[in-house]
Amino acid sequence: MQLTIDEADLPVKLTAPPMSDEEFAEFCALYPDHFIEMTAAVEIVIMPPNLSFTAAQNIEILGQLREWATVDRRGIPTDSSGGFLLPDGARLAPDAAWTLKSRIPESSTERRRKYWKLSPDFVVELRSETGRLPILRAKMQEWIDNGAQLAWPIDPEREAVEIYRRGQAPESRVGIESIAGEGPVEGLVLELRRVWDPFADQFYFGYTLKSSKYVTASPLVHNPTLPVFWNVSSCVSRTRRWFT
Repeated sequence: MQLTIDEADLPVKLTAPPMSDEEFAEFCALYPDHFIEMTAAVEIVIMPPNLSFTAAQNIEILGQLREWATVDRRGIPTDSSGGFLLPDGARLAPDAAWTLKSRIPESSTERRRKYWKLSPDFVVELRSETGRLPILRAKMQEWIDNGAQLAWPIDPEREAVEIYRRGQAPESRVGIESIAGEGPVEGLVLELRRVWDPFADQFYFGYTLKSSKYVTASPLVHNPTLPVFWNVSSCVSRTRRWFT
């Protein structure tokens, strides 16, 4: 039975019985305009779609993660449209995540097409303008408790990134313009200026692979007279040019 949901009441929590993958997917299909997750306490959380500005911030994170993952080749990046079934029973969908290919089910193509029963190795959650920081922090700890090695809650309002690692207290970095990955995503460098403000001037990034590690060149202010490609003496190089 489909419920009538008043947008003004979102987010809402509903008590529900345990669901199979198919049952949960069918429930989510009833509300195609909303984000839906299930907690470990078997509560369904129905959330409104992101604000347009938040979506623009998130696509910047996803774009950089995907480009790095394409060259790195060890793992699979996913976005908020893909959910994970965690060991504690929660069904969550991070804004951005990266999972080692070696951990993804190999038993059959059919199994891979369903919800992966694991926590990604690396998780990013972007705080929206209406998001509550204590709730976000609790969610990041849940990712770590379920097996994630590294988790970043990103807060554009404070221009801050908090770093969650297994077996360690969270670390906070405020007023930064970039953050370097570690552990499973060592070599990833996330440039944050256009996460803080998607309308900021766009610029160049250079990625160079040396000894299986990435080094990010200093960003350059966009200038149409600059060459599209940079000469590098490494075994692999990629240059991305963004236009305003």
